[in-house]
Amino acid sequence: MRKNHFATRAIHAGYHPKQHQGALTPPIHISSTYAFDTVEQGGAAFQGENNRFIYARLGSPSQQLLEQRLAELEHAEAALATASGMGAITSAMWSLVKPGDEIIADLSLYGCTFSYLEHGLKSFGIKITYVNLSDANNLAQKITDKTKLVYSETPSNPNMRLVDIAALAQITRQYDCKLMIDNTYCTPYLQNPIQLGADLVVHSATKYLGGHGDLIAGFVAGKQEDIDHIRMFGLKDMTGSVISGFDVALLLRGMKTLHVRMERHCKNAQEVAEYLACSPYVKHTFYPGLDNFSQKELAQKQMRMAGGMIAFELNATREQSAAFVNALQMILCAVSLGDAETLIQHPASMTHSTYTEEELLEHLISPTLIRLSVGLEHIEDIVADLNQAFESVFSNKGLAISA
Repeated sequence: MRKNHFATRAIHAGYHPKQHQGALTPPIHISSTYAFDTVEQGGAAFQGENNRFIYARLGSPSQQLLEQRLAELEHAEAALATASGMGAITSAMWSLVKPGDEIIADLSLYGCTFSYLEHGLKSFGIKITYVNLSDANNLAQKITDKTKLVYSETPSNPNMRLVDIAALAQITRQYDCKLMIDNTYCTPYLQNPIQLGADLVVHSATKYLGGHGDLIAGFVAGKQEDIDHIRMFGLKDMTGSVISGFDVALLLRGMKTLHVRMERHCKNAQEVAEYLACSPYVKHTFYPGLDNFSQKELAQKQMRMAGGMIAFELNATREQSAAFVNALQMILCAVSLGDAETLIQHPASMTHSTYTEEELLEHLISPTLIRLSVGLEHIEDIVADLNQAFESVFSNKGLAISA
């Protein structure tokens, strides 16, 4: 049968109104538990011998629809929805490693992921090795039989570094090791890591998948066997990171417009990146759509568009960088991303404040780096606000631009 396009699957996959009394919008299931006709039927459910729902910690009808839709979009056999992006990451990792195992992670990670690895899993006897995975040869030199998981974001949060997913997968397949990719920045509309060879994909669904800044949720997607294990152990027993029925409904709503929103995010971000790249106040602009982006060829190979996230370093001090963020008027200082609103933050002070000054440099995060999530406003208004902030900090107040 002909396979529908992404936009159609994001709206229709797994649901038809005629199966729900004609309701165009899927119903919200908020029941905490589910009744059985008999003890025998309940016992069979606990043994996995039927498809009955048991308890909301293990899923609900609306959550099942959401997971089926996300799996469809990520070209995965199955998916699991969780209460947050960190809930997805931690539930998955608890299920994949044990004391004595090793996780190899990329140098640049979201601050809470780094904290979980560095201050959490390490204390349980799991070896954490950080490797610059932008060069797959570095992984080939470091991976061993004790390595059970290779983990990376691409693009990375916050500095926009990419990894070659297919090249990493070619290496991990030679070992008893899984490759997990955080696909939050791209969403399945721009990049499909499983099609490139990854075993598991994680998302902070709070971001682009939800798209409206009104929910907290996460996903992990992969093979059915892996997702079943993560659901029944990592989520059920270890984290309890259970998504609510209301957040399920908000996600189903948000994902219907994902393709439309991502097109606008990408278009706006390209124009903003080009503006920043020409600014005398900006030292470096990191965006996969720019011609001088060092990994543009890789971006074109594995990403359909360049995304809505930009990182840039100001030609300024750390204090002046913070002053620039504070001078913005329409653009909001906030630590999330992927919302309709354009959001900006200073990673060294905010999302990556769990890093020491030495760790920031070791993990390739400049103290003057700014992260910008380009929203859906009119492009002229976004650029005008950036421009007035530059002028306010570096011109009107007479602050010297550092070398």
